[in-house]
Amino acid sequence: MRIENKLAEMGLTLPPPIKVPSGVKLPFSFVRVHGSIAYVSGHGPQQADGSVAGPFGKVGAEISVEQGYDLAKAVALSMLGSLQRELGDLDRVSAWLRLFGMVNCAPDFAQQPAVINGCSDLILALYGAEAGAHARSAVGMASLPFNMAVEIEATVAID
Repeated sequence: MRIENKLAEMGLTLPPPIKVPSGVKLPFSFVRVHGSIAYVSGHGPQQADGSVAGPFGKVGAEISVEQGYDLAKAVALSMLGSLQRELGDLDRVSAWLRLFGMVNCAPDFAQQPAVINGCSDLILALYGAEAGAHARSAVGMASLPFNMAVEIEATVAID
């Protein structure tokens, strides 16, 4: 429970399973384990009750880079919550292999890496330079589900 203890020391809590808007069907697993790899589906930021968190809209228009960074950090917590529910213990994650960060952004916005750093920075703070190091993409999108500003997926190695 080393990672859960670090989260508590940082004053961070993991959200419960996502509460999607009425009428929305999500026919997939949020975490799919195959052998020693866990594939984490795209996650968005969540509020403490599990609902999708805002602010909503486009980074570089309605949302600042700093707000986007905070949303990406919240996405990391959402992914960690799903991993904890699937694996039972976040210490089972032996390495973060890859993050794919998507930013709902204005057409001329070019600071996607600064936004996705919110997720990367938290993962590195929790898992350290060895297990937390990951390959990463940070790309801009014309839109994201539910008008979320940030969505991130991940691939992790597990014990």
